[in-house]
Amino acid sequence: MTIGMHGMRKKMAAIVVTAVTLAAGIALVSGCATKPQSGGSGTPLRAFAQPSAAAKAELAPTGALRLAVFTGNPLIGSRSESTGEITGTTVALGHALAERAGMPVLLIEYTSLAKLVEAAGGDVWDLAVIGVEQARRDAIDYAPPHLAVDITYLVGPGSHLQSVASADQPGVRIAAARAGVPAIVLLRSLRKATYVQTETDVAALALLKAGKVQALAQDRSLLLEMAQRLPGSRVLDDRLLSAELAFALPRDRPAALAFVSEFVEQAKASGLVQRAVDGAHLLGVNVVPAAR
Repeated sequence: MTIGMHGMRKKMAAIVVTAVTLAAGIALVSGCATKPQSGGSGTPLRAFAQPSAAAKAELAPTGALRLAVFTGNPLIGSRSESTGEITGTTVALGHALAERAGMPVLLIEYTSLAKLVEAAGGDVWDLAVIGVEQARRDAIDYAPPHLAVDITYLVGPGSHLQSVASADQPGVRIAAARAGVPAIVLLRSLRKATYVQTETDVAALALLKAGKVQALAQDRSLLLEMAQRLPGSRVLDDRLLSAELAFALPRDRPAALAFVSEFVEQAKASGLVQRAVDGAHLLGVNVVPAAR
């Protein structure tokens, strides 16, 4: 679907605050709340003070931490095709946070990032990891970012495009999944090329394979994986921007936000975040330095 730039800018402002129901595209992980797991060998998480009663009530109003995991991007999370298990940095860090808070975890899988964002005001999830984007702050509060990655383009076999700047020209169509940071950035920055909206990154890759778009915008980590599924494709060396990922909470949970923010900074300083990245075998991603 080709979207006019002016119309899409107005539409994107509304996307991030629309509540949806569970039936709108999410799948609950089978089973009930899962048992919290270890915060990681050698991590000093338990040396920190426990969350206040107010923080626990805000963080898990149902009694279990409802952790939303977008499994369409391995940088955030993924589901094993062989076992069905949901894994990744969000799961590892979410379990460590829940262990520190003394609460069980309920994983909620999203296969569409747009649906996850839209559900922020619907009392469906308590914690998620998404890209930091100003346009989402009407519905979401962010903890300090813990991961950083370049947003760039994957181009098809035989493409003449050599840089991000060279792609912004008439006749070039660039795909990105709706409501993600790459899509929001394209809507702001493209002047001559055309943004093509898809529901998922899988759909965007299908358009690139079919030659219906000339580039796909996403984080470098995911694009490097996608390039393996499209022989002859290339991930451009430069970047559109550097994006940061952070834990997100529904708005107006100040005590929970303070607790999660403290956890994130300690997890970065202790090396827990880096171990989560290494455990997920991610490429092209960096841990944001801890605040001093």
